[in-house]
Amino acid sequence: MKQWRQRWKRFRNAWSGMVAAVREEVHMKIHLMLAAIAIVFAIVFHFTKWEWLILLLTIGAVISLEMVNTAIERTVDLVTKDFHPLAKAAKDIAAGAVLLGAIMAVMIGVILFLPHLYNWVLK
Repeated sequence: MKQWRQRWKRFRNAWSGMVAAVREEVHMKIHLMLAAIAIVFAIVFHFTKWEWLILLLTIGAVISLEMVNTAIERTVDLVTKDFHPLAKAAKDIAAGAVLLGAIMAVMIGVILFLPHLYNWVLK
């Protein structure tokens, strides 16, 4: 029973972290808004199971990267308020990971949605 309480507490802590990221991070809100738009279009275009899997994995990757970036930025800010080249590099590298993930998500989105948009326009 104690093991389940510990697992439940860990789940609650993780959930709390996700909620904090959504409440406090502007970029997280932007990612979620764009994800919602993509999901609506996927519903409208009747995505196949494989298209859904790719879309959801892509959304999950970008949102996860944003959360890791936020965690790194907050940890660096906790350790030092002074400028340090390594602190800047850590923040920049984490932000770069999010940027790369977002660029890849756009490319995947184009590959997934373009054929559906093309067919929709031709009808």
